[in-house]
Amino acid sequence: MNDIVVPAEWVGDRLDELRVVDVRDAWEFDGIGHVPGAVNVPFDTFRADTHAAEDGESDSADAGDSADAGAQGMLPGADVFADLMAEAGITPEDRIVAYDDTHGVFAARFLVTAELYGHPTDRLHLLDGDFSSWRLDNETTSEGTEFERSEYVVDPPAQTPLVGIDEVAAATDDPETVVVDTREAWEFEEGHIPGAVRLDWRELVDDETRGLRPREEIEALLDERGIDRDRRILLYCNTARRISHTYTVLRHLGYPDLAFYEGSLTEWEAAGRELETGQ
Repeated sequence: MNDIVVPAEWVGDRLDELRVVDVRDAWEFDGIGHVPGAVNVPFDTFRADTHAAEDGESDSADAGDSADAGAQGMLPGADVFADLMAEAGITPEDRIVAYDDTHGVFAARFLVTAELYGHPTDRLHLLDGDFSSWRLDNETTSEGTEFERSEYVVDPPAQTPLVGIDEVAAATDDPETVVVDTREAWEFEEGHIPGAVRLDWRELVDDETRGLRPREEIEALLDERGIDRDRRILLYCNTARRISHTYTVLRHLGYPDLAFYEGSLTEWEAAGRELETGQ
């Protein structure tokens, strides 16, 4: 297992060494409190206003700011993300832990966005649990965190997990790939990519602890759905938020071959691609 999803104790022991990013709304960060030393980068600030497919853009899987960015989904753009990181005083060398108050799904989206824009993956971590679980046993504060604006240069890696719509279509006929829909059952039944299996991202978390279920339970569930380590796992949802959590968990568990359909079902439907219905 990799130290990607990290417990509160791990974070608490390293607060002086980490940049802790709180992706909740500003009123929550200021009014309810936050992890000491955290900076606030609200979810809406690192998410595009509209899905790239709704702008009629093409199917490129490039993570930069090209006009050919249909597979960009809801990515904010490299310049926007670099400015957000600089405003938060974060540098590409920093080790980041992100959290939210929704089982980690919004925080995972921040981490995936950082990965796609080139932040080293070994310096990206998700708090196991969320703010509600953190404050049960750990200190919180309402005091602001002092930091200076940094220089943050986006440097997208040559290879990313992003795949475009044609690669997804090809994967539906590939026995070596399992296409995974991370949405709720009713959404899946209304329409999904042909051949996809359903794995609601919430099935991987424990409502009581607000963190991940035990590893053996998650792996048993994955095996039951045919999501095997020896297959390529291609993830999608509607707008790439929920797959961010599943992607992060699978990385944490060491699944080796992961693909990320940023365009997700929003792009698939906008392109008029075939849907299956039912379970």
